[in-house]
Amino acid sequence: MKRLLQAIVLVCIVEAPLTALAQSAQPYPSRPIKIIVPFPPGGTTDILARIVGQQMSTAWGQPVLIENKAGGGATIGADMVAKSPADGYTLLMGAAHHTIAQNVYTKLPYHFGKDFAPISVIAMVPNVIVVNANVPAQTIQEFVALAKSQPGKLNYGTAGAGTAHHMLGEMFKLKTDVDLVHVPYKGSAPAVADLVGGQIQVMFDTVTSGLPQIKAGKTRALAVTTSERSTALKNVPTLAETVIPGFNAGTWFGLLAPSGTPPAIIQKITEEIQKTVRSPSVRKQLLDMGAEPVGGSSEEMNSQIQSELATYGAVAKQIKLHVE
Repeated sequence: MKRLLQAIVLVCIVEAPLTALAQSAQPYPSRPIKIIVPFPPGGTTDILARIVGQQMSTAWGQPVLIENKAGGGATIGADMVAKSPADGYTLLMGAAHHTIAQNVYTKLPYHFGKDFAPISVIAMVPNVIVVNANVPAQTIQEFVALAKSQPGKLNYGTAGAGTAHHMLGEMFKLKTDVDLVHVPYKGSAPAVADLVGGQIQVMFDTVTSGLPQIKAGKTRALAVTTSERSTALKNVPTLAETVIPGFNAGTWFGLLAPSGTPPAIIQKITEEIQKTVRSPSVRKQLLDMGAEPVGGSSEEMNSQIQSELATYGAVAKQIKLHVE
């Protein structure tokens, strides 16, 4: 009996590492992948995640599940991914919001520049300043004049406190010397709904999120924030050519994994994103919704993130933007 037990123990000792090795040697992906979207359904982040997720699922024959974890200016969903196993099965659909949140939130349970492995920027999206259709201002110049005549009376909505659009709104206030009241939402979709309903008068949003209501005539686009006009809103001027010379601010969207994810997995996802973005049908879909296709490398995305962390840190100090 003693020899039998020793033999069983020996077999277990030998099989354990072999089993672990076999599991680690399984081709990626061998089970469903989850993409965490840190905003509610309907916004730019959500739309892009679903486009990419569908393409990945088709290419790899594995389900790609989209899970919306909104709140905290996109930090709740990001924290969930940062704490997930670094195995490529839980990914974050991130955005420029995260580089800003790192600089304006006084307490974050993660560091965006250290606790994530960048994969690829999927698209760059211009931001747009939109107003409720009943706001009398027809141009951005008229809106600035209106805001100056009613200091503290107009409300501006964003996708959340500490997001790219929150910083954009505060920069706009500083550069144009207007007094607007910030109303943060848990994502763009509910903010757009309140803009259409008249609960807020103006909103800083991405072109992608704002375009449907603009086309429907329910809101009015006054200006885009990039140095060049948006291909989706060619008749809408830039802030740079109207009220803030030299102004340029767009928003990137891309995939990230927890830090420590194997480079081979990062590379495989990157290559699939690049194929997706180069696809004529997807490229047209992105352009039609106001997004500029990118599909860059993980190294390029990391450079973008590190640069923005430094830039937005300086801006946050200048405009004294902090969120508890």
